[in-house]
Amino acid sequence: MTVDPKIEITLDRPSRVYLPDEELIASFEIHGIRPADVQAIEASVLWYTEGTGEEDLATHDFRRLLPIDRDDADMTKRRKFQTRLPRSPLSYQGLIVKIRWAIRVRVFMHQGKETMHEVPFRLGQLQPVVPMQAKRSSRKQADDAA
Repeated sequence: MTVDPKIEITLDRPSRVYLPDEELIASFEIHGIRPADVQAIEASVLWYTEGTGEEDLATHDFRRLLPIDRDDADMTKRRKFQTRLPRSPLSYQGLIVKIRWAIRVRVFMHQGKETMHEVPFRLGQLQPVVPMQAKRSSRKQADDAA
């Protein structure tokens, strides 16, 4: 019986909100498998779109780690990485399209199995788009209260 690894990703800010050009510091650790089972680990900082139309995905920072790259070859131990975030695209929660940022860690095992875990974060402080109907309702409530 094969056990799936548990990937734990931690960001340096509990709020998970970063501004453009700021440094993002993250760490990850793999639980539940033997170090010898790990063939490679990929860690990336990326953004992707959701919504109508074609979905886009772009990688800002990518690292592939192999057991040979580490002195002790234990790929399950906590690893820290950091990257300076770009100026764009900012996280965006529109009605038609959304832009999401995340840290993704993928673990490749010798048996050909792969496991992935992702932790979202926000780049920038754009407010979510509010539908016109909701804007009219809140204006009417404000006018009625006055």
